[in-house]
Amino acid sequence: MKPWVQLDAATVPGGATRLRLMQRGDEFSIMLGSNELMNSRLSGSEQALADLASQRMAAKARPTVLIGGLGMGFTLRAGLRCFGPEAEIIVAEIVPEVIAWAHGPLAPMFEGCLDDPRVRIVTGDVGHLISANRLAYDAILLDVDNGPEGISREQNSGLYDISGLKRAWSALRPAGVLTVWSSGPSPDFTRRLRRGGFSVEEVKVRARANGRGARHVIWVATKAG
Repeated sequence: MKPWVQLDAATVPGGATRLRLMQRGDEFSIMLGSNELMNSRLSGSEQALADLASQRMAAKARPTVLIGGLGMGFTLRAGLRCFGPEAEIIVAEIVPEVIAWAHGPLAPMFEGCLDDPRVRIVTGDVGHLISANRLAYDAILLDVDNGPEGISREQNSGLYDISGLKRAWSALRPAGVLTVWSSGPSPDFTRRLRRGGFSVEEVKVRARANGRGARHVIWVATKAG
C-alpha cells in the first residue's frame, strides 16, 4: 500500500492544532492532529447535510443557503444540485489554505463548482455571518467540527451552545432549516436544539455515498414558531 504524503499544513485561526492535507494515491484526507476530519472516499453524510435540508424546506424559488466549512466540497456540490438554479449559496471557510487547496490539489473533486455564479466563498467565521444577519437564510448547514463541540477551535463551541442556537434561529427565515453534522450522537445537543426553538430530527447516515461505512449523525432542526 502506498504511504500517506503530506501536501500542506495550516493553522486554524484561534486553534492550537494544525490541519494537514494528506494524499495516498488518488485518496485525500484532511487531518486535525491525529483525527481525520474528512476523506475523499467518505462523502455520503456530507452530501446528506444539503439533501436533508432541501427535503425539509418549504418550496423556495430562490433560497439563500449558508454553509459552514468548505472541506472537500461535498456539501457544496450537493447543495448546487438540490437547491435549484436560482439559489444563492454562501460558504464560510475560516482557514484560507483550505480554499487554496480547493483551487489546487483538490480542484478535480470540486468539478468547477467554485466558479458557479450561485456560489460565494467567504474567508471568515461562519458564526459571525450567523450573528450579523437576522432572517437572512433559508438554510444553515454546519460541518466545521466532528460534532457539536469546538474541536477544530475552541470558539466553535459558541455555535452549539444555547446562545449560539438562538442566534441561528434568529438568522433563519420562517420554516428555515439548520443541519449539523456529527460523527456520533449527543442527546444533550438534541435537547439544546429544542430549547433554542427548533423542532428536531436526529438522522443516522452512512459515511459512504453507496450506503456503507460508519454511521454518522445529522441533526435536522426546523425553525418553529
